[in-house]
Order: sequence, then structure tokens, then C-alpha cells
Amino acid sequence: MTEDKAAPAIGSILVVGGGISGLTTALEAAEVGYEVFLVEKNPYLGGRVAQLNQYFPKLCPPTCGLEINFRRIKDNPRIKVFTLAEVAKVSGAAGSYDVSIKLSPRYVNENCTCCGDCAAACEAEIDSDYDFGMKKVKGAYLPFEMAFPSRYVISPQIIGTDDAQKCVDACKYDAVELDMEPKTIDLQVGAVVWSTGWEPYDAAKIDNLGFGQYQNIITNMMMERLASPNGPTNGKIVRPSDDKAPESVAFVQCAGSRDENHLPYCSYICCMASLKQATYVRERYPEAKIYIFYIDLRAPGYRYEQFYNKIKEDENVFFVKGKVAEVSEDPSSQNITVVAENAVTGEKIYQTVDMVVLATGMQPTAANAKLPADLKYNADGFIINDFSKGGMFAAGCANKPADVVSSNQNATGMALKAIQTLVRR
Repeated sequence: MTEDKAAPAIGSILVVGGGISGLTTALEAAEVGYEVFLVEKNPYLGGRVAQLNQYFPKLCPPTCGLEINFRRIKDNPRIKVFTLAEVAKVSGAAGSYDVSIKLSPRYVNENCTCCGDCAAACEAEIDSDYDFGMKKVKGAYLPFEMAFPSRYVISPQIIGTDDAQKCVDACKYDAVELDMEPKTIDLQVGAVVWSTGWEPYDAAKIDNLGFGQYQNIITNMMMERLASPNGPTNGKIVRPSDDKAPESVAFVQCAGSRDENHLPYCSYICCMASLKQATYVRERYPEAKIYIFYIDLRAPGYRYEQFYNKIKEDENVFFVKGKVAEVSEDPSSQNITVVAENAVTGEKIYQTVDMVVLATGMQPTAANAKLPADLKYNADGFIINDFSKGGMFAAGCANKPADVVSSNQNATGMALKAIQTLVRR
């Protein structure tokens, strides 16, 4: 899109969010003939799945599914992708919505060949949001190796500096445009699917679990990045304080979930995520001891139950039924002691480990930033689908906590609901 106002397309569908649910919704609708506008606030598609090391059910890396979906999007002229884009306003009714989209500048145009010369020339470094701040990246960067669009980004943090000009001078393809400006485009669509996804609950809000206070306490999503080959440690699971290989790791379940002071609901994925991450540690460190502290473990469905049973057979994995009350650090070793009451025996447990992983809950993105449309939310910020009203629908984790498989299934259904809105006009 080069024009500031797109051509009217009342038979079109707007999909907001380019994570796994948004990708599925867009592809399902486009591949049966509908025009789709896919809007993503990040400079890349893939959402949370792109940050994972592996995902269920096959424990495969995200490249498995994302690479295929990116190719399908690239090959489908009915899908128009806007990255670094956010919906500013939606007005109208089912079958005829007017939408304003705000586009932020990437400072790199379509001439980019991903040669990396701009990054090589740039000396400034910024925190990597993709890696939850666990490493630095250059001010000119490719979000990750197989990012789509396959194009570098110049961080707004270096605009106006000498480093930005170095990026211009280094580029042989005239791809760096420092004078790019934010702009707004207007679309007309018949239906909107909100696949705005989720974000990890802020573990710093959980006063008794030490996140942000002790370096060797991390979150489950940070563990995914540590275990990922393209992560901050190239797949080596090490303690943040000293890069030591952990000999013992404690997983603290329901960190902020099922707690009236934080997230009152079960986030569905946390138990299985910790069991999966236990395999990451055990595969790399055969002698490591794993301690999983839980209220009750939930393995939804036959396949997940089988996985849970397999982990229980591991003699180096210990399950402790008890909610963690507090944590403390030994200042000399920086080891962490986890304190909990065993709900079965009633005894108080003090378990010292090299590292702690908090299974933080899944919070809908809309809980912290309401969307600019006439939508209904439940008390926790999940979007409530009003099928009688029609026209706008929530898919995946915008609607409820879900894993990748459930999100895909739900997104397919929401693509059908969006299509039905257009057909009934």
C-alpha cells in the first residue's frame, strides 16, 4: 500500500494481530477467495510462537509451522500485510466498517536484501524486546533469522544519531530511509477478527517470588528464549548471574495465576509449559535435578496426560504439591531457596536450587490496552464474542487462554464467522 487511502473493499476482512491465530484466520479466509488485511504492531509476524523454542504437540521449533505460513502469505495476493501498524479507530456496523490504521516508520524500504551491512556499520546497541531484554542487539537489526517481512528495522532510538547516518552510508541498495514519517491509512472492511493475543503477566508484581530482585529467578517465556538456538545464549540454558550450567532448577507453578490478587483464572498452558521446559533442562544436563511446585497439575487431554506421565517416570524430576510462599537468595552463591508447605504431608519444605523458573500466567493484551472498537470484555480483559451481533470476533488468546492447537482451531472458526458476515450482506 503506497496510497494514504486504500481502495474500498467492503468484501474484505481485517485481521488484527499477526500471531499464530491471526495467521491462521488470514490464510483460511484468503485461500477461499476473500481479501484480507493483516495488521501487526511488531515489525514481524509470528507473535509469541516465534519466541518459543518448541511447541506442542510435536515439540517442534516454531520454524516448522511459521515457515509454511509465511510462504503461503507471500504467495497469496489476497493478503495485504501491514507491520508496525496499529488500529486507531473502528466505526460502522457488521458488513461495513470504516477503519483507520496508524503505521509507524520502519526506516527501511522494500529494497532491503537482508545483507546486514547496516547492522555491521551501526555501533549503538538496544535491549532486545524479542529476548525480553536478556541481550542487546544493534540499532539496525533483523528481528530474527526467518522474520517476515524479511527486512531490517532501524530502531527509533538511533534516529538523529551518527549511527543512523552510518546505516545509510553502508547500504548499497538505498534501502535505509531516515525521513520516513508515521502515516494513517483508511480501510473499508466487512468484518474484523481481533487476534491480539496475550502477554506474560508481569512477574515483578508478585511480591513474594523475587523476580527482579534476584537475578537467577526468570519467567517461563525467558526460559523459552534461553533454550532457543537463536536466543541470547544460543540455546545454552545457563544462570543469568554467572552463566553457570544449573545443577538444579525449581519450577513455580501458578505464578500470578489462580490468585485473586493477580490473575484469578487458570492460564491453561502453564503446567504443560513447565513440563516441556523440564525436558529442555534434562536433555542438556542429564544429572540436573528438577523440582516442580504446584497447586494441582493440569494436563488437558489424552496426549498431554501421556506427556505428563512420561515426565513423572524421570527419577530426577520431583513433584511437590504445595504453593510457594517465599524465596530467598544466598548472597555468596546466588542460589535460591524456595519455601513451600507440602499439601500432602503438611511439612514445610526448604529447597535450594541454582535457578528458579516462574510459570507466569497468560494475560490478554487487551487487558492493559482496550481496543478502539465497540467490543465486550469479561472481568479479566478477554474479548467476549457476541455472535448475535456479528461483524467483529475475537480469535485465539484474545478470547480465552489456549495452546497453539486450540488457537488454530478457534481461528479457523472465526475466519468462517467473518466470511458468514460478508455472505449475509
